[in-house]
Amino acid sequence: MNRADPLYQRDPDAWRAHLAEGNAKQPRKRVGADALIHDSDGRILLVNPNYKPDWDLPGGMSDANEPPDATVRRELAEELGLDLPATPLSLLCIDWVAPHGPWDDSLMLIFDAGTLNSATISTLHIADGELEDFGFFTPDQARQRLRAYIWQRLQAALHARTTGNTAYLHDGNSTSVR
Repeated sequence: MNRADPLYQRDPDAWRAHLAEGNAKQPRKRVGADALIHDSDGRILLVNPNYKPDWDLPGGMSDANEPPDATVRRELAEELGLDLPATPLSLLCIDWVAPHGPWDDSLMLIFDAGTLNSATISTLHIADGELEDFGFFTPDQARQRLRAYIWQRLQAALHARTTGNTAYLHDGNSTSVR
């Protein structure tokens, strides 16, 4: 090989080591993935976690190297005993959340997990120690229970579900719709 050849051709092992070193120095983003789930009356499923104030959408933080849609499926199974069908989940909303408090920035996603029938709803139960309660609520009831920025994110997801356009937000505020 010629010294002028690119590193990936000259020394593939050295090239992979160079990439790994660069990867190790890059910032890490937290990724959270929530589910928008309705009942047959159009009410929205919310959960009441015992480790933070206010209600929330079901879901949670992605594990290392876990796809966000898999996060939604895992969290729903762990928290509510809900196994979603193996159909693809539609992405409704992406919200970039700026650093705040002790947290670095994050990407928070909401996926459309569909409408549950009454038979499936009757099987839901608190399956781990993270939840105090769960329930289905009208949008007005949801707004009263959610923190303002979660409500803004949910509103964008509801709009995206209607229009078919994924919402892109910064800190809960619309920047553009794609």
